[in-house]
Amino acid sequence: MVAELVLIEDDKELAQWLSDYLSTKGFSVGIYHDGQDGLEHVLACPPDLVILDGMLPSLDGFEVCKQLRQSLSIPILMLTARDEEIDEIIGLEMGADDYLKKPVRGRLLETRIKALLRRHHPQDTFPKQTLEFGALYINKEDRSVTLAGQPVNLSSNEFDALCVLASKAGKIVTRDELTKALRGFDYDGFDRSIDLRVSRLRKKLGDDGQNPFKIKTVWGKGYQLAKDVW
Repeated sequence: MVAELVLIEDDKELAQWLSDYLSTKGFSVGIYHDGQDGLEHVLACPPDLVILDGMLPSLDGFEVCKQLRQSLSIPILMLTARDEEIDEIIGLEMGADDYLKKPVRGRLLETRIKALLRRHHPQDTFPKQTLEFGALYINKEDRSVTLAGQPVNLSSNEFDALCVLASKAGKIVTRDELTKALRGFDYDGFDRSIDLRVSRLRKKLGDDGQNPFKIKTVWGKGYQLAKDVW
């Protein structure tokens, strides 16, 4: 089972970075940049967990938290840019389950999310550690890959790239998304390291280098891992 998260954050660049990072870790992430919009979506389609910024347009995060808690018991993790203890106290009094100050570190956020999910869903494992596409198996726990029953020897960088593509299988993953998720900065239009990783991945996965169909190139946009050709 893949945990569904909703991120309500008005900083679009930060929201996309967090979404890309969490997607590589096996989570499904929906993004909203407005407090009222995020509140309405969560109430209509409750996810497994909400990540909530404290300062939001239309409706601030503390009020969103208060209104969510009146009708839902899902875990709420609040973020804030202000390093003030009173914000933490208010957030927890409004019903937040945990609290992180910005700048947010991806690994710490992931750890807090998993802890909250274990607390609220003790019988489930979040996120799913094995991805399966036909004969292709990706095990995130031991970082192994098998194809048609045979192990595929990938470097750490190649495995990370495959996980990013697999987390959005069937969808286009842009070079910018890949660069942010794998290298931590924006794609500058010149860095070819991502293309080299994909090229090596194709070779090891038995893809056609001249006419790839397992990891397709979408010209001018990025790459797409096929879901149904393995």
